[in-house]
Order: sequence, then C-alpha cells, then structure tokens
Amino acid sequence: MSNAPAPLRRTLLELLASMRFAIALLTLICIASVIGTVLKQREPLNNYINEFGPFWAELFGRLDLFTVYSAPWFLLILAFLVISTSLCIARQTPKILRDWQDAKLRVRAESLAAYHHHARAQWSQDATSTRQVLAARLGAEGWQFKEDERRIDDQSVGRLMASRKGRIHKLGYLAAHGAIVLVCLGGLLDGDLIVRLALQLQGKTLFTGSGNVTNPETHRLDTRNPSFRGNLFVPEGQRADTAVLTLPGGIALQQLPFSLELNKFQVEYYDTGMPKLFASEVVLVDGTERRSARIEVNKPLIHKGLAIYQSSFEDGGSKVTLKAEPLGPGRSLTIDGQVGGKLELPSSQQTLEVEALRVINVEDFGQVRGAAEAAESASGPKQSPFATGSAAKDPAKKTLRNIGPSITYRLRDAAGQAKEFHNYMQPVELDGQRVYLLGLRESASDEFRYLRAPADENDSLQGWLRLRRALLDPAQRQAAALAYAQTASDKPELREQIAASAAKALALLAGADSTAPGTGGLQALAQHIEKSVPEAERERVSGVLLRVLSGSLALLDEQARRAAEVTVPAADATRQAFLTQALMAISDSVLYPAPQIFLLEGFEQRQASVFQVTRAPGQKLVYLGAVLLMLGVFAMLYLRERRLWLWLEPAEGGTAVLLAYSSQRQGSDTDAEFERLKGLIAP
Repeated sequence: MSNAPAPLRRTLLELLASMRFAIALLTLICIASVIGTVLKQREPLNNYINEFGPFWAELFGRLDLFTVYSAPWFLLILAFLVISTSLCIARQTPKILRDWQDAKLRVRAESLAAYHHHARAQWSQDATSTRQVLAARLGAEGWQFKEDERRIDDQSVGRLMASRKGRIHKLGYLAAHGAIVLVCLGGLLDGDLIVRLALQLQGKTLFTGSGNVTNPETHRLDTRNPSFRGNLFVPEGQRADTAVLTLPGGIALQQLPFSLELNKFQVEYYDTGMPKLFASEVVLVDGTERRSARIEVNKPLIHKGLAIYQSSFEDGGSKVTLKAEPLGPGRSLTIDGQVGGKLELPSSQQTLEVEALRVINVEDFGQVRGAAEAAESASGPKQSPFATGSAAKDPAKKTLRNIGPSITYRLRDAAGQAKEFHNYMQPVELDGQRVYLLGLRESASDEFRYLRAPADENDSLQGWLRLRRALLDPAQRQAAALAYAQTASDKPELREQIAASAAKALALLAGADSTAPGTGGLQALAQHIEKSVPEAERERVSGVLLRVLSGSLALLDEQARRAAEVTVPAADATRQAFLTQALMAISDSVLYPAPQIFLLEGFEQRQASVFQVTRAPGQKLVYLGAVLLMLGVFAMLYLRERRLWLWLEPAEGGTAVLLAYSSQRQGSDTDAEFERLKGLIAP
C-alpha cells in the first residue's frame, strides 16, 4: 500500500474505515454463522456423504462449510472487521475527545435565539446577582457551568454560561466499537489459527491416518502453545497427560503441563435412560503437587490458566466374557475380550472387534410389532426377514423399560468388510413371549434389525439353538418326519406320503432342499408352493403344509431334547408359543450373515471420562467485549446528550436572560425538560 498513489491509499483507507464496509462484513459473518448453525460442524465425512450425496458433500467440504468457524475465509473476514472497526475508532476518537472537552463557549449570542428551544426572561437584579441565583438553581438540577465574559460595547459586558449533560453518550460509540474489536480478537486467539501457527513454528504436522498415532512426537505440541481446546481421554485407574486437538484435515497432540488421574467415575440416569449427572473424582499431578478434585458438567477444574471440563464419558476398556454359539453343528466357545480390542477367529478367517458395552438399555415398549407378523412370510416371499428398530417406537404411547446389558461387536472379513451386531444379554418380553434380541446392521448409517429368538423354559437361548442345529441334520429331519407321519395317520398307505411332505417341508425350512438351493425359511416354502401348486389351491395347500411343518418341528424338538437328556415341557400354550416363535426365528435366521452368535456371558465394567481441556486467552477479551458492548449500547440508546446556554447582558432596569437548549434526540422528554428549565430562569 506504501507504493500506491496517495489518492488510492486514501480511498482504500476511507473504504476500510467506512461504516458501510463494516456492516457488510458483519452481514457476511452473520450468514456464515447461520450456515455453521444449520450444518453440523466437524462430523465424519461419511455422515455428510450420506446426508447430501458425494457431489454436494465434496463441494461443501471444499468451501469449508463443515468447519466454518476455522475456515480461512471466515478468519479473513474477522481480521478485516477488526481492521475496519479499529480504523473507525482511530478516526473518530480525536473528534470525540475534542468534543468531550469543548464547552461550546464560542457560540455567538445572536445564534442562541435561532435554537428551536429558547426562552427569554427579565431580571431586576444586576448581572452578578442574577448569575449567582441562576447558577444555584440550575446547579441543583445537575447543570455545571463554564463561563465566558464578552464585551458588548465600551460600557457593558455580557456573560455566556454553558453546561452539558450526558456527554458519556459519546463514549458509548467507542465502547461499542471497541467491543467488536475485542470479541473478534478473542475469537481469533481461541480459534484454530493459533494452533496452526504453533504447528508451523514447532515443525509439527497433523496426523491424518486412522487408528492409533504411529509417531506421536511428530504431531505433539509442547506446553508453550498459548491457545488450544482438546479432549483428554482418561480410563478409571489410569493417568493421562496428552490432549487430542481435532482440526480440519487431521489431529494434533497437545502435551499438558500436568497429568490427570481418574479415581472414580459416577453417573446417574433418568427413567428414560439418559444420563442426568456424571462426574469424575480426579487427582491432578503437577510436579510434586497433587490436587484432588471433583469435576462435573458446568463445574470445571481451573489450574494455572487451564480449564478442565467434564465433556462426556465412554467405555474405558471393560472386560467382557463372550460365548460363541454356532448356529449349525459345532461346539460352543467361551472368549475373554476387552471393549476396543480385536480377536482373530482362525476357523472363519474373521476378526472379532468388540466395540461397546452398554450396561443400561432403556427401550420403549409401548406398542411392539408382534412376532406373529412374520408368519405372513409363508404366503409370500416379500416379508422382511428382520424386525427393524431397537425394539419398539411409538410416539403416541411409551412404556419405558430397562432391558439390561448389551454388547456391540463387528465381524470383519479378510477383505476388510465388516458387519455390526448388537446382542442383548437378557431376554425381553414381547407380545407375551420372552425373546432374545440379536441385532444386525450392514453400515453405521443403518438402523439395527433384530432377530427375535425365543427363550426356553429355563430363560435360555439353548432350546432354540438346539432345535436349529437339529433341523440342519438330515438324519434328525427324516426321523422327525417319520414320527410325525406315525402320529398323523393310522393308514399305512398315507404315512409314506405324509412323511415325504414333512421331510420336504423341514428341508425347505432348513435351506437344504436340492430343488431350491441357496434359500430357506418360510420364504422357501412360499416359493415352492408358487412353483408347484395351482393358484386356486395355494391357500389350502399353504395351510396344510404349515400344519405339517409345525407338527414335524415339535417332534424334532422333542427328539433333540431327549438326545441332550433335557426334559420335554408339557404341551400347553407356553410350549406352543415357544414353537411358533422358534419357527419364525429359524425362518429369519436363514439370512443371518454369520455362522455363530456371540452372547454376553459376563463383564467387568470400566468407565472412562472425556475431559475438554482449554487454554483460552481470548476468553477474557470476549467477556470484556461483552461488558463494553452492553455499556456502549446502553449509553448510545438511553443516554441523551443535552446542552444548555445562558446569555446574560445588562438591560434597562436589570438583566436580560436568554436561555437556549439543545438535545441530541427530540421527543416528549426534551419538551418537558425545556419547560422545566424555563420555569427555573423565571425571576
């Protein structure tokens, strides 16, 4: 700018210091703030792709709309606003200071009569006595005068008295504009700009990979960093001294001048399952100093200019005991794992990733879609194999119930593809039937779909698993079909036909029928009926085939129980409900994408606190700016600057008094005050 011609420099300075330019910048900031409020900031990229699509997600990302408040263009607008407002203050301050000290004693007496509010009075006393009385009267009203004597002619002298009220109104302008500068500077100091400068000055880089940081020192900032805001993850019984700073494009590590040890984490829940209070009992270790404290939400721990807030809580590596139950032939296997850990499963070439343990699960069971709806799948292949949702969602009626612990895990294959599972530890009563909810989803953006496997008379899943494994054994299927034929008819010529039908139905249910490879469940039966039965006969044949299948399945269950030396329950409504639900669950399980189910057998919970650690030097500037803004706006809107002049000059028989009054804003208050002043100058 120094090499630019003088008129150009003057024009640029006038533009930067103009009110229109500052208002335009404020408008841009408001628009950007609206965008930052509407769009969730700093979410994972996949969330934006799912919401807006690949094209718009990429475009919004290039425009930094997902990180508005740390975007270079937003910081540039803030910087220009600081410059513009500072120039406004620099240009107006000398004028305000001169006006602050100017009593307006240079005004001519003839000009006072031109004011809209002016009045005259005639006093019989001389000028000195009149001045003393008027100064006393108006002084009681808060008017303090400065005076100037002027010679009217060779024989008489006049006196001009000037006073002012509300001159602090002028300082409101400086306070309001200074507040804008302080708030913007505070935002710049506490934003990502300082962290990025620290990365450059210390020769550090952002970590852009996934998983654990491979070389921490390359991305670690030392304790001299003047401004940052990061998260500190501390499991119970452990200590941490490094915060994670999340920035657009990656993360950085911030070395803290102390370490924080979490002794105990406490959490209390509402009836809805939402946490109502969580707090951390911590010990802060700074050299030889040890300081015990309790950190709660909105009750931070302050230490040497750093604030430690309770942000959230997570699992801190709870130990879990899982039981792998194969859906087909095979033995159960007990596995000890840890939340956040990985286990190789050599037999299936998959990796088990234990993702989360939830001890409390409050669900809404006001109105649940019954398991009997799945029976509709027998009449057509379009029935969805899984019930969707956590268990029940009805906005009109809510019945909240804690259904106990659950485990979430992923099974990842050799190609890196993973499916997520969510299984509850205890059975849940739905439609009068106790069932185990076994959840599945293909991606994190989907809802869990739940397989409802019935609990047996011992509240265990073993009864259903035993029946399903028996169904996959051809010999046991054939034995159950023959047994059903013996009970269904006493005519030898019909038994062979009934046995064949029963074996066919069981094979279709198991997905083992050679004429319908790759299918199974009630969907396979529906497809078989559509292909082999005329349309007019399908409804009758469907009913017959379902009766045959139900009877054969009941006998298959009895055979499996006797082989396992388990008591066969009495044939009552409870037994029938179990077999009906077992049939539906077996049909749905054909599409279950894993050969085994991992059930939660036990756990040792270990909580972890997530603290937000901040060093915010701009915070005090923002607070000061907020106070100045309130004072400045109050001064400009509610304090009026008023000026008062009295001109006294000798007159025949006494002293002539001329009153002139001006106010920055006209109104009824102005007229009322002028009328009161007129009464005060009356003799």
